[in-house]
Formats: sequence, C-alpha cells, structure tokens
Amino acid sequence: MSDEPCAPAGQPVDNIALNLFLEALFQRHGYDFRNYAKASLKRRVQALAESTQRSSIAELIAPTLNEPEFLTPILQHLSLPVTEMFRDSSVFKSLREQVIPYLKSYSRLQIWQAGCASGEEVYSLAILLEEEGLLDRVQIYATDINDTALHQAEEGIFSASRLEEYERNYTQAGGTRALSDYYVATAGFFRIHERLRKRIVFAHHNLVTDHVFCETQLVLCRNVLIYFDSILQGRTLHLFHNSLCRHGFLCLGTKESLRSVESADLFTDFDSANMIFRSK
Repeated sequence: MSDEPCAPAGQPVDNIALNLFLEALFQRHGYDFRNYAKASLKRRVQALAESTQRSSIAELIAPTLNEPEFLTPILQHLSLPVTEMFRDSSVFKSLREQVIPYLKSYSRLQIWQAGCASGEEVYSLAILLEEEGLLDRVQIYATDINDTALHQAEEGIFSASRLEEYERNYTQAGGTRALSDYYVATAGFFRIHERLRKRIVFAHHNLVTDHVFCETQLVLCRNVLIYFDSILQGRTLHLFHNSLCRHGFLCLGTKESLRSVESADLFTDFDSANMIFRSK
C-alpha cells in the first residue's frame, strides 16, 4: 500500500492544507481570510510558499503558529496593494460631477476609504475635494490591514515612473489644474503636498473582523469585495451601511456587484455604470 496521504473524494490535499493554514492564521493572529474567494487566495498562498522557500502550503502552517515575524510576509502576499492615481477615471469624474454636489450640503464631512493599499487613490480623492472646495471641511480616514502599505501611504511618496499615466488619468477624471500642483518631484520620486496629507488619517482596520470605523457621508472600497465570498461580501456591505449616514454614498470597484448578495437591498443604484450607490 502507498504511504502517500489520502484525502476524501473531492478534497485535494493542498485544499485541506490551505484551510488549515487559514485556520492557523486566524487562531494565532486574528486575521480571518477563511471567507476570501478561494481560487485567487490559493494562488497568493502558493506564491507565499514559493517566496519563502517552502515546497508546499502545508509547510506554512508551522511558521504561522510559531514565528511571529512570519506574519509580515503573510500579509504582504494575502493583501496585495494594487492601485494607481485616479484609477478608473470615469469613477472620479462621476464623484466630481454627481456626488460632490450632494456632499457640499454638509458643513463637516467624513469620508472612509477602506482598503486604501499604498494610498494613490485616497490622495486622488483629496485632490478632487480640494478642487471642489471641500478639503478644508473634510476628514478622510484611509484604512487597510497591510501595515507596510499603510506606512507607504502615510509617507505619500511614489515612483515618478508612472506620472505620465497618472497625468492622463487626472485629465480624464476632469482635473481642473495640473497634477504637478499637488506634489514635489525629486530623484525619480514624487511626494504629495503636506496640505493634502494632513487631511487624511491612516489606520489599521480589518474589514473581516473589525466593526464600524466611523459615521461617514461617503465610503469608498474599490476592488476589495472581489476577493471575498458571498458571505463575507454581505457582512462587509452591512458594515458599510451601518457606517453611512442616511442616504450616504458607497463607491465600489467597477468589477464588483451588489446583485449577487443579500445585502444589495441595503443600497439603491445611483450611478450603476461606475458602481456608486446610496444607502437606503
């Protein structure tokens, strides 16, 4: 007889190892990725194993339990920051032309960008708010579970190699000035001006396990829900609904949808093409 481990029909060994790894991560560190979409998550965990010279997902379990410093590469791989300034420029144009007129009715504003990654989009939002005369009365909260990405976001320093792309996005988003009005460039990098950075509070927040962050008029969470299964999507949308004031706005990623989860009845379409909704 073979000494190779067997798994029940329909349960490959690497899927079992993935579930055990995710359970170890949750029980040991409190980070719950168990309801993330399994296909994309499995690819990330396999990449983690390869980058840390482990031959299989199963070999990740022991260091997850016994080596506190191993949490850093785990989070770097499982919460990959993918973003750019004025990403999906039509979304920012819709925020400018359709949402901002409503926000101008508030004397004080609070905005939450959940899953802010390395910060390019939240600074894009700050630029938009300044151009529309709202920056001085807004407090922006930018949150993520990846502390490395949060540190980069708080520094506001980015590679100048993508500036041409960012300039194009900014123009298409309806920018009224030159993007260079908002940063200082030096030696292959650029840094966002302090007047924008001081309006943003960066904080660690876990959408899976943490509670309402603050009461807001606008929540942006773009291209995060696509990594969640339907159960976790529903929980997160309830979280956003509880955070929003009456008829507050929710902006999701253009590849996401409310139609497949029960919580869709918490929101009404506002600009469905750009995935902007209002709380009921």
